[in-house]
Amino acid sequence: MARIKVGLELNNEGRAIAWALDYPGCFAYGDEGPQAIIGLAPALVHYQQWVNRHAEQPLLDLGNFDLRMVDTWTVFTMNDAYEETEDGYAVDAWFKHDWKPLSDEEIERGLHLLRWSRSDLLELVASLSQEQWDENHPGERWSIRGILRHVANVDWWYLDRLDLAAGPRDGLPTDLFARLAAGRAQLEAVLPGLVGKEQVLGKQGEFWSPRKLLRRALWHEIDHREHIRKLKSGR
Repeated sequence: MARIKVGLELNNEGRAIAWALDYPGCFAYGDEGPQAIIGLAPALVHYQQWVNRHAEQPLLDLGNFDLRMVDTWTVFTMNDAYEETEDGYAVDAWFKHDWKPLSDEEIERGLHLLRWSRSDLLELVASLSQEQWDENHPGERWSIRGILRHVANVDWWYLDRLDLAAGPRDGLPTDLFARLAAGRAQLEAVLPGLVGKEQVLGKQGEFWSPRKLLRRALWHEIDHREHIRKLKSGR
């Protein structure tokens, strides 16, 4: 039976996230921790189907699995003086598992996951009408175009957490799709050089490592892809 190591992140924008720590891109939300953990089992099944649908041959067979809670983190906010405050920079989860260097196999798998995720995202938006691109949705911060502009900046931002970004962010192309491609190209170019790196860096009171970078990069794109899917379908 596969034992799935779970990290639980509480108070992330008012919700909980259960992370399958050895399976970047697999996570589940809940109003509270127990709901997020319950949601992780079906998320793992969906994740396995997603991976095997994209792979040339089945890569993942979890079979029966057992969820094992290994770490919990409660998000807090910090000001510029590194004091905990109600408003400020959100210090997201740092799990003990994030200290572990990435293996060559994990980097190779991570690159596949990033490419599949980006392919799914581009396929999703390919058929959008002009109206759908710029429609304002009640209660939403951004239009679909705004969400994609946000996504286009994030690979650079994650690399910057480890001082690995190539040049300033305003050096990225202004065209949306070129910007998406340039940020992802930077990330894919850097990842192979992180095999076995015991690199941990603090930025704005938050720890970062290659493993956390990969975990968060996949989560961020998948999360916003599903957000766009809901807006596109009118849900």
